[in-house]
Amino acid sequence: MRPELSEYPHLSAGKVRELYEVDDDHLLMVATDRISAFDHVLSPEIPDKGRVLTAMSMFFFDKIGMPNHLAGPADDERIPEEVLGRALVVKRLEMIPFECVARGYLTGSGLKEYRADGTVCGIRLPEGLTEASRLPEPIFTPATKAEQGDHDENVSFGVVEKRLGTERATELREATLRIYSEAADIARERGILLADTKFEFGLDGDGKLVLADEVLTPDSSRYWPAEGWEEGKVQPSFDKQYVRNWLSSDKSGWDTSSDVAPPELPGSVVEATRERYIEAYERLSGEKFSRWPGRNA
Repeated sequence: MRPELSEYPHLSAGKVRELYEVDDDHLLMVATDRISAFDHVLSPEIPDKGRVLTAMSMFFFDKIGMPNHLAGPADDERIPEEVLGRALVVKRLEMIPFECVARGYLTGSGLKEYRADGTVCGIRLPEGLTEASRLPEPIFTPATKAEQGDHDENVSFGVVEKRLGTERATELREATLRIYSEAADIARERGILLADTKFEFGLDGDGKLVLADEVLTPDSSRYWPAEGWEEGKVQPSFDKQYVRNWLSSDKSGWDTSSDVAPPELPGSVVEATRERYIEAYERLSGEKFSRWPGRNA
């Protein structure tokens, strides 16, 4: 018999994930179907999104040469039946208080900062770059972790160094860029560009760096089709940029900088977003999406 979810004490709720305590050393991380944008959790949810995120993370945890927080398979007996397929048993870690972002292309907040002063997180970039420009080499652009409803803030490497020390900050930068390069190569082989991505790391009981949370999912990464890529224009994407674009458009009637709650997503946006998430998983993994990843159905 698998445990009931109610048997595990609830620890916290994020924009997308719920954390429960399995025992002193392990947590149950549940990926919901919630979707967020502009620091708001949106309505309605995206069907099967949590399963896609879980399957994608499992795929890349297996491919990436970095210790990770997994403490069991996707069908671990400690996972309650009601969340099987969208939950993982993971090791309890001391989490690093920064989002570790790697960028291979210029877009989003990085482009906005570059247009203002020619830098991204204190890194001087060549002149003449524009939307979707490929960078000379991937860069490490950390950010502070914001509470729900607040904005993550891009910071320089120096801020990380001051908080964590030079050795740990350098280790984070090197790990972030190494994982990004590995994942970008995998994606490129499948006709997809990994524009940027963010990682979270924690420390185990021995103080060793461990890759945690989700990894290389459409929630934490910008994926673009390699075919048709052209700098100077906004790229079609396999991530939640589709939702951001609708919210930013006149169709939504919503000011993205407003504190007013965003409007409900129309059914067409919900379904198109679901399709993009599933397509990203299937193209990157080479597997057909199953509503029960990791389980013999």
